[in-house]
Amino acid sequence: MTLLSRRRFGSLCAGLCLALLMPSLSHASLMDAIQTRDETMDEILAHAGQPRYSNEVWILVDDDAASLSLYRGNTLLERFSPISLGRGGAEVQRLRGGRVTPLGEFRVTRFNFDSKFHTFIGLDYPTPTHARMALQSGVYSQRDYDDYFAYYRRHGNPPQDTVLGGYIGIHGVGVADPEIHRRFDWTDGCVAVTDGQIDSLSSMIDIGTRVVIR
Repeated sequence: MTLLSRRRFGSLCAGLCLALLMPSLSHASLMDAIQTRDETMDEILAHAGQPRYSNEVWILVDDDAASLSLYRGNTLLERFSPISLGRGGAEVQRLRGGRVTPLGEFRVTRFNFDSKFHTFIGLDYPTPTHARMALQSGVYSQRDYDDYFAYYRRHGNPPQDTVLGGYIGIHGVGVADPEIHRRFDWTDGCVAVTDGQIDSLSSMIDIGTRVVIR
């Protein structure tokens, strides 16, 4: 596929926030609460770019500015630019194989320090909001939607092998070409920074860190 010139994520995060507010809820009840939320992605993104509390460490990925910023509250700790996103651009709706970076609000779920891309920081895509959008648009059938939440209830993370794709995260360049990284959006949908930047980033965040891609 021809490389494109650089172009200027409710989610589990909503569930985690609910968990903090309602710790007595069982995991199944919490997932039921998430499933019935009707907040649109536009509404989520409208207020996602602000800290949840004064010293929250969180990440903002800005497609227009081709940048990744790490904040503590409103204080900027690090800013990496340029970054690389998916070859197919950044969109609210992502389909498997489309090489699109999904917009939305996510949480860090895992770290892989032996990735071919140096270090891989996994995100909880597709979120419940992405699943609901897929149902509303006809991408998911009702069975697909029900299966998504059944999997989420059993495993505590979203399925990675539906039509929406998966395995989205933030990673380094690794085996890829650093020159391509400097000039083009080259990933299959992830957010890429340099190896040095991913080392710095991974040392400052943890499982559960909120990541906004907009």
